[in-house]
Amino acid sequence: MWKVLEGWHQIKIVIRTLNVLQAKKRTNLLNFNTLKLTKSTGILLLFMALPFFSFAQDWHVGAFLGISNYSGDLVQQKVDMKYTRPALGLLVRKDINRYLTVRAALTWGIATGADSTNSEKALIARNLSFRSNILEGSLIGEFNFFDLDEKGFTPYVFAGVGLFGFDPKAKDQSGNWVRLRPLGTEGQGLPQYPSRQPYDLWAISIPFGAGVKAILNDKWTLGFEIGLRPTTTDYLDDVSTTYVDQNTLLAYRGQKAVDMAYRGDEVTGKVAPGTYPADGSKRGSDKYKDWYAFSGFTITYRLGGNSGWGRQKATRCPILRP
Repeated sequence: MWKVLEGWHQIKIVIRTLNVLQAKKRTNLLNFNTLKLTKSTGILLLFMALPFFSFAQDWHVGAFLGISNYSGDLVQQKVDMKYTRPALGLLVRKDINRYLTVRAALTWGIATGADSTNSEKALIARNLSFRSNILEGSLIGEFNFFDLDEKGFTPYVFAGVGLFGFDPKAKDQSGNWVRLRPLGTEGQGLPQYPSRQPYDLWAISIPFGAGVKAILNDKWTLGFEIGLRPTTTDYLDDVSTTYVDQNTLLAYRGQKAVDMAYRGDEVTGKVAPGTYPADGSKRGSDKYKDWYAFSGFTITYRLGGNSGWGRQKATRCPILRP
C-alpha cells in the first residue's frame, strides 16, 4: 500500500513539472509573438511615415518681387505703365506631381491712376485720381509643360482664386491723403440712392497668367511670371456710376465729400475748370469691373532633402511617384 501511495506521489510530481514546463513554453511563445507583433507594427508605421518624410521634399517656400498695375475707370489703356508700382510677396509651393503645383501666396502691391495723364479732354476735365494699397491672399494651381527636374526649366500657366483688401485714397488740394469710401462720393449709403450701398473693402480676384521657372541648384528655383487679376469690385478706384446731387451730398456728407467727388474745378492748363455736374451725369462706367496685375520674379527654396522627383542626370535622389 505504501508503495502504491509513493508511486502515486511521484506521478503527481512529474505531472506538476510538466505543467510548469508547458506554462513556460506558452509564456515564451507569447513573448515571441508579442515581439513579432511589435516589430511588424514598427515596420508598418515606418512605411506609413515614409511619404511624410518625402512630402517635405516637395514643399518650397519663397518670395515674389515685381510690379503692380491697375486697369479701371481712370486709365484709357488696359494697363497704363505710367502707373507701375512695386509689389512684394511671400509664397509656399507644393508639388503634386511632375506637372502640377499648388501655390499659396500673400502679396502686397499698389493700384493707382489719374485723369491728368489721359489724352482725352473729357477725362482730363473730370480730374479724378486715386491710390490704394492691395493685400492679396491667393490659392493658385500651376501647370508645368515640362518635367522641371528633368529639363531644368519649364514654362507654366496658372489660375486660381484670391481675396484682397483695398482702401482707395486721393490727395485733396492741400496735399493730404483722404480716404474716399467714408465720403460716399457716389451717394453710397444715402437714403435718396437706396440701390447704392457702401462698397466692401474686401473683394474676390481671379489670378491667372503664365511664366517660366528654372532650377538654379538642388535647393533654389528662379521664376518669372505675368499675372492678371479681374475682380468682383468696380470701386477699386472709387469710380463706377454717376454723380449725385451736390446739395444732397453736401447735407449728408459735408463739403469734403463734394470736393472729392468732383475735381474738375481744380484743373489748370489747356482745359478750363468746370462746375459740379447735374445729378445723374456720368462719372464712371459700371459695365466692367476693375482689374489689377502682379508681374515679376519668384525665388523659392526646396524644403527637406534632395528633390522629391530627382533629375535623371543629376545627383538628386529619386523618389517614385505615380
